[in-house]
Amino acid sequence: MASPRKQTHGNETREVILAAAERLFAEHGVAAVSNRQVSEAAGQANNFAVGYHFGTKTDLVLAIVRRHAPSIEQRRAAMIAAIKGSSELRDWVSCLVQPTTEHLAALGSPTWYARFIAQVTTDPTLRQLVIDEAIASASMQEIIQGLDRMMPVLPAEVREERADMGRQLIVHMCAERERALQAGTATPRATWEEAAVGLVDALVGLWQAPFTPTK
Repeated sequence: MASPRKQTHGNETREVILAAAERLFAEHGVAAVSNRQVSEAAGQANNFAVGYHFGTKTDLVLAIVRRHAPSIEQRRAAMIAAIKGSSELRDWVSCLVQPTTEHLAALGSPTWYARFIAQVTTDPTLRQLVIDEAIASASMQEIIQGLDRMMPVLPAEVREERADMGRQLIVHMCAERERALQAGTATPRATWEEAAVGLVDALVGLWQAPFTPTK
């Protein structure tokens, strides 16, 4: 059994590797970054440090997602508890958006997580894995059910399509804002809180838009 000191050092090393990997993946894409490059960026003399601490690159990606998940999940669960039984579509859409934007705001600046998620969800080998990880949480399942109750008139395939559209909008708008903040360029909204309002407005409109039957 590892000594407390050795275990603490191991945890610190894991955190440094996760932070380095998140930044590199956000900036260059997952496929373009090797485990060796992550180890070097994390200041690890051992080029096999990533494999030792995490295993495969897929394991590393999931570890980054799970590093942020508790904060987002806690915020989401609190919001759901506050709107319990709501029949307002906006309430449920807000539960989808605000936990992420609040988490990004709390991280300070610069951040890389929004761009990391954008890169991962465009990677053909990782996209579904990360989506499945996200929707498996109890709070996400409750939001999905809440949205379904708000939109009973929409056929199942249209609800699924709009859920995909909504996910793309949230992921890539957050990534664009994060990129602009790091670059010091102007953003449409001054704060993450205001950005969330804009996203919720757009998503409510998306969910309420008419649909055209194709059969």
